[in-house]
Amino acid sequence: MSGAGREDDGHGRAGRVLSGLAVAVGCVLFLGGFVWGALLYQPYTVPTDSMEPTIMRGDRVLAERVDGGEVRRGDVVVFKDKVWGDMPMLKRVVGIGGDKVECCDRQGRMTINGKPVDEPYLAAGSPASITAFSTTVPDGQLFLIGDHRTTSVDSRSHLSDASHGAVPRSAVKGRVDAIAWPMGSWGMMDRPRAFAGLPGGTSHPGPLPLVLASVVVGALLVLGGAAYGPMARRLTPRRGAGRNGGPGGGKGVTAGVG
Repeated sequence: MSGAGREDDGHGRAGRVLSGLAVAVGCVLFLGGFVWGALLYQPYTVPTDSMEPTIMRGDRVLAERVDGGEVRRGDVVVFKDKVWGDMPMLKRVVGIGGDKVECCDRQGRMTINGKPVDEPYLAAGSPASITAFSTTVPDGQLFLIGDHRTTSVDSRSHLSDASHGAVPRSAVKGRVDAIAWPMGSWGMMDRPRAFAGLPGGTSHPGPLPLVLASVVVGALLVLGGAAYGPMARRLTPRRGAGRNGGPGGGKGVTAGVG
């Protein structure tokens, strides 16, 4: 009996140690994921419909804090430029320093350095631009256009500016990695294949999936570790229950006959 008791105590002690370890590791992953995400990402609410149908008005996006030098063609960026109104705006990068951006060819496509670009993110039947244009992007600048080509006020509207509609790379505040809200629109942003064949290629997604995995796994470990104690007590039989066969400890009572 004493050996069985020691064995039960050993199993219980090991379970308590493992559950405590799970809670501790879970807290580190959960809180660390939140801190990591807060340092790397900034949420923004989209104020206009200029990026539809890719990003809708009112959507909440997560933008990775990156240096403007890391931006590539096809990226959707958050930027702030005084010429454009000195407020955060979202547009897609279609040209970088040295690019000759023109629109449109005979198939209605935009061309970069003479190479036509297919843009699957545009609404079906939407032209690459409702107005023809041709410009060479100055070095260290970005040419930005919204996906809603018929309503977006973008680099095409600023072609007469000294910068020919381009924005300095230093104006970039972040690169959009995902749509966070509403839940039905949640998803990571794709890197358009049309830009992959151009010099420099496309950018790589940020670590957002790892951040989310850290938070989710941490939460599961915390919940699982915290639930171990109550579950173990419910599932483990009480010691000594039913040993004596009920009240009286199995001892008989003899009635005397007078």
